[in-house]
Parts: sequence; structure tokens; C-alpha cells
Amino acid sequence: MEKYIDQGAKDTRSGFGAGLLELGRKNTKVVGLCADLTGSLKMNAFKDEFPDRFFQVGIAEANMMGIAAGLTVGGQIPFTGTFANFSTGRVYDQIRQSIAYSGKNVKICASHSGLTLGEDGATHQILEDIGLMKMLPGMTVINTCDFNQTKAATIAIAEHTGPVYLRFGRPKVPNFTPEDQKFEIGKALLLKEGKDVTIIATGHLVWKALEAADHLAQKNIDAEVINIHTIKPLDIEAILNSITKTSCVVTAEEHQKNGGLGESVAAVLSQHLPTPQQFVAVNDSFGESGKPEELLEKYGLSTTNIVEKAEAVIRRKN
Repeated sequence: MEKYIDQGAKDTRSGFGAGLLELGRKNTKVVGLCADLTGSLKMNAFKDEFPDRFFQVGIAEANMMGIAAGLTVGGQIPFTGTFANFSTGRVYDQIRQSIAYSGKNVKICASHSGLTLGEDGATHQILEDIGLMKMLPGMTVINTCDFNQTKAATIAIAEHTGPVYLRFGRPKVPNFTPEDQKFEIGKALLLKEGKDVTIIATGHLVWKALEAADHLAQKNIDAEVINIHTIKPLDIEAILNSITKTSCVVTAEEHQKNGGLGESVAAVLSQHLPTPQQFVAVNDSFGESGKPEELLEKYGLSTTNIVEKAEAVIRRKN
């Protein structure tokens, strides 16, 4: 397998901004909408180059979703931008009724997700958004791991017909996936082959899963690492192929344990392949203000936590 190397830390929200700008140059149907957070969502370059295709709606997120739904009727492909908390929790009714139920081709793009939002604290650190969005019929849910993958995903979702929730983040994190990657919605990526334990990770915890695999290798534990960037539709085949081989799994995500990736994987296993599973996720708790890495450590989402859960699930298997 390819050895993944950190090419330098970048924030995933900048990957979204770069992808949106490239899209704007390729596809005149792409329009941007933002709820008074243009700089935070890195939408400035798109706004400056395509002022007639950018709509600053102010602090009116619910209205933004309604406008976006309406724009699709005219054949436009709207990309909405605000924080994940405001992209989902604040506007859930509008998304459900005007976008999901109506099957509108809106791309809901959400930055500042999870604990790594950091100092803004619990009111902004939404940890329930994946669960909220994956339950909506017809909604595609994507959670990218680095700058390059976020840029590629942003470009790819414009070609997908139907509503999409694209989740990314604020902090600079290792950028390790290929710059020229082809992003396939619903297709998991096998990052490292192994035979002893499967680690399935999403978003910012994918790099930590690779780090954990290196630590486990020093203990003669051969971990397989899978990047699940698309939580819905889930790549069931990739999950079952890996776990059939390893017979145990750890899921890792920057989200509540309830409603997240781990729960989706558990549902697959309960139906097809009952298997020992350990969860690296926030355990029914709100976050708090703090440095991103300190918060990941406190809430059990660190590289060390993934290593510990891998060792624990292997013991259960044995």
C-alpha cells in the first residue's frame, strides 16, 4: 500500500474554498450563498471572481436554505456555506421540508464541525450533525479528512444530482491524500492493509488512525485502515471485506457515538457479520472551549485512544 506522508498542515475549509473557485470557473450553474461567514468559509475568492453568482444573505440561515432550494428550480447548483451548527441544527426544518423532502439539488457545505472548532466552545461544536443529516431520506453525507480530499469532494458533489451535506473543519490538519485524487461518492478508501484489526475512520481522525496503525505495528499488531469519507451511502462491501479478514473493528470519528459513523457500521455488522466493535467517539457529552488537540485528548479521540481501543477489541476477538 502507498505510504501516506503529511505534505504540510492545511485547514479543510480552505480545500472547500479552492474547490468552489475551480468549480465556478468550470460550471456557470454553480452559485454560492453564505450566512455572513464568507471569510471563515473561504468563499472570498469565489465571491470576488463571480460577484453575480454569490449571495450574502446575512445571519439568516433558514432563509439561505429556502433561497438555495428555489435556485435549483431554475437549474442552478447552489452551495451554501456556514458553520456546521448553523448548517444543520438551526435550519433542520428548512432542510427537511424544502431540500430533502423536495429532492432539491442543494449542496450544504459546513465548516467548523466537531470539537476541533476549539475555543468557540460547546454552543458551536456540533457533534450531532452527521446523525441529523444521515437520517434524512435521499441525503448524501460526506466528511472529508484533509485539504486535498475536501477540494476533490467539493468538485465531485457538483456532478451528483440531489442534496448533499459536506462536512469539514476549522483547524490546520495533516494534508496527506493525493492532490490529483478522484473523489468517488460512496467509495471507501483502503489506506493500509492489515490482518489483525480494522480501523474505520472519518474526517480529522483518519490521520490519527494512520498514526495509531504505526504505533500498533511497533507492538506487532497489523492494523488495516479504511477512510470512510462518505457516511451515506456507506460502502458496505468495503467494510465487510475488511472485517471478514480481521474479525474485529474500531470506528473513529469526531462526533457523538450516538448517530455517527460507528453506529452505521454497527448496523451493517448486526445484519451481515456480527463482530466485536469498539468506538472512538464522544460519549453522550457536549464539548467545551479549549485547544483542538487538548479537546480531542480529553474527550477520548486521540491517537492513543485508537491504539487502546484496537488492543481491547483484539482481546475481545481472542
